[in-house]
Amino acid sequence: MLRTSTIRALCLPGLLCCQSTPAQKASDEGPEVAQYLTLADGSQRLTLVDDPVQDADPSLSSTITIDTLQARQDMAGFGFALTGGSAAHIHGMSDPARAALLRELFSVEEGGIGMSVLRVTVGASDLESEPFSYNEDASDPEHLGFSLGPHLTHVIPVLQEILEVRPDLTILASPWSAPSWMKDTGGFIAGELLAEHRASYAAYLVRYIQEMASLGVDIHYLTVQNEPLHWGNNPSMTMTAADQALFVKDHLGPAFVAAGLDTKLITYDHNPDQIDYPMEVLDDPAAAQYLDGSAFHLYAGSIDALSTLHDAHPTKHVYFTEQWYSADGDFTDDFLWHVRHVLMGSVRNWSRGVIEWNLSSNPSLTPHTFGGCNRCLGAVTIDGDTVTRNPGYYTIAHASKFVQPGSVYLPTDVPAELASAAFTTPDGERVLIVLNDTEEDHPFNVTDPAQSFSTTLAAGAVATFVWGTD
Repeated sequence: MLRTSTIRALCLPGLLCCQSTPAQKASDEGPEVAQYLTLADGSQRLTLVDDPVQDADPSLSSTITIDTLQARQDMAGFGFALTGGSAAHIHGMSDPARAALLRELFSVEEGGIGMSVLRVTVGASDLESEPFSYNEDASDPEHLGFSLGPHLTHVIPVLQEILEVRPDLTILASPWSAPSWMKDTGGFIAGELLAEHRASYAAYLVRYIQEMASLGVDIHYLTVQNEPLHWGNNPSMTMTAADQALFVKDHLGPAFVAAGLDTKLITYDHNPDQIDYPMEVLDDPAAAQYLDGSAFHLYAGSIDALSTLHDAHPTKHVYFTEQWYSADGDFTDDFLWHVRHVLMGSVRNWSRGVIEWNLSSNPSLTPHTFGGCNRCLGAVTIDGDTVTRNPGYYTIAHASKFVQPGSVYLPTDVPAELASAAFTTPDGERVLIVLNDTEEDHPFNVTDPAQSFSTTLAAGAVATFVWGTD
């Protein structure tokens, strides 16, 4: 029986307002299942559906079977990146509007979508007006003059407000570049970390974790380098697998241990087309001892490669940490692609969560560095106090609202025309996300030890089903 106290309301501007009611059912005796639906044309978006399911129909040829005996990874959560630009847009809202938006994004109550993970940048990303680090003084290798600088203006205040809404928020940080004076180019674009500055850079990253903690912001994970094989961004820094392994085992890992930091280190943070990179780093036991796992984007390669890495290193975790949406994109195409390949694809291949890029944009798609991303569309677009919810918002919300940290992924056996991902939550609910990636409405059964039912999903639609297991 579905416990109605755990069905949360969803009430968004311009959309159907759904009350906190018991799960809908087809008849007084039928299955009790709640369904939240987004149609391909966007006419319904995360809408609670009346009477969504019927008793299982043995005549149907398509069945999604949930395997509760082969539970896989526990989930860390779902969310977005909070860049300097995103934080500036949010911080610039009026106090009431900002508070309402942050409750909507991060709360599990009051109609919130319950995002539980954020990615932040160490120094600048390309979604800042200019590249910067926290110490550009080459005469200060011990970082006595270290300062969080521009991030004290918007990023830290917004993070502190988010933590008031979501105290258990998980934060992952990623550097785009070391301070320019530590690199062989002497600048923020491309270049490699000089060997003589490896110890100083490790100390810099330790100092970052400590400074953030002193302001009440705990960094739970740190990827060693964002996109270490991409030299063209502003800022950026390249790092070979051999150099990353050496940096981790000889400098960064020991420095974190010496400082008593609990922050977990993650390798790679780039595309699965070069799976040999994280494989090489994790194959080095001296480096692997300091690493929790690997992080991935999906701008090249196949998401299935994450399973290849997991199978080779089953004790190391897998994370999905970035995928952008283009402002020139289409709601239907972008939403469905991200649901299939990022949301479902990553968790089906052992990822403990999904972080997309990035939390907010403004109508002019600024700020960005010279050469940085000038078409990046946020989960929401903020224009003063007006908020527009974009495809990424709904991609993540179809999971984040229902699959809270501590949930466990369950494999599903699905017909080729459907894609799905299933979970068991800590409060005893089953969650099933289904995509009908065809051009026709599709009826199917769902089989689970706690519940079985049939339903029909419209062409190109995504639905999240929730039911109780008690």
